[in-house]
This record gives sequence, C-alpha cells and structure tokens, in this order.
Amino acid sequence: MDLVIGRVVKPHGVRGELVVDIRTDDPELRFAPGTVVRGVMPRVKGAAPTAEREFTVTAARNHSGRLLVSLAGVSDRGAVDDLRGLLFVIDADDVDSGDDPDEFYDHELIGLPVRIVDGETVGEVRDVIHLPGSDLLAVAAADDGREILIPFVAEIVPEVSRTDGVVIDPPEGLLEG
Repeated sequence: MDLVIGRVVKPHGVRGELVVDIRTDDPELRFAPGTVVRGVMPRVKGAAPTAEREFTVTAARNHSGRLLVSLAGVSDRGAVDDLRGLLFVIDADDVDSGDDPDEFYDHELIGLPVRIVDGETVGEVRDVIHLPGSDLLAVAAADDGREILIPFVAEIVPEVSRTDGVVIDPPEGLLEG
C-alpha cells in the first residue's frame, strides 16, 4: 500500500519547477536532491488506475509555505502541467505514525470501523482519497456495501482512533445514497 507524501499543485515559472503540496513531516528527506520518488495520478472513480512513474529529484526549496521541486526530465511548464495532481508516494510499510493519537497514515485508517456519534454503525474505511481541496474517506456501507464518500475534516470526523475506529458527525443527507 502506498502513502502519499506530496501532490503536484501547479508549475512555478517556465523552467519546470513544480509547486508541491507537502503531506509528509520530513520533506527534506523525502525530496532531497538525488532521491528517486514514485508518482501516480489519483484514483478517479470508475477509471482504471494509472501506471506508476519514477522521478529523480534534482532540486528542492521552500517557497511561501510550499515546496518547489525540480525533477530530472521535467524541464518546462508544459511538462509540469501534464503532472498536475500527481501524487508522490512511498511504501506504507516503511513508516508508521508512532504513538501520536492525532497523526495517522492512510494504511492505518483502512479497515477501521466507522460509526456515527450516536453509536450507529456506518461501515468500514476502504480507502483515503486525496483531492486538491480536501481528503475523503471512502467507506463501504455496512448495510449494502455501497461506497460513501465522507469529507475528512474535523467538523465531520471529530474522532479517529487506531483501535476504536472513526466517529463521524455527518450533516443531513451525507449518508443517503
């Protein structure tokens, strides 16, 4: 299983730098010059998964709260435009979130039970979908197995526990399918 460490947002300038939205606590290590990073386009519902690609980082620097990254073979704005939305990933087995109760990786959420704050069972987390605006929990409904997409924001997901599961406080209509 893969763990997302960054997402290509847009080009920066005309020489192939990418603006990367960081999703790792250790960007200096993950995007160090010379590092080979794996990239995959995000899953689109109903579409076949895209092939994974490897890139070699040639440079990385902080800029206005984001990371600017240069990759070997990506040398102009058009090449970066083709990579918009690309997710940089690592093998989830190489990391764990430790003992911090407020930090968890995708692979630690998958398989957790999901219930409403009143205790009613909703289903089980099947995937975490990373989108530009926010992340979504893809939940398999307990009653019929259909996929329910739940915005992974504190207002809707007030509690996450690696042992007890995910508690949601859904707005009206979110769980209706």
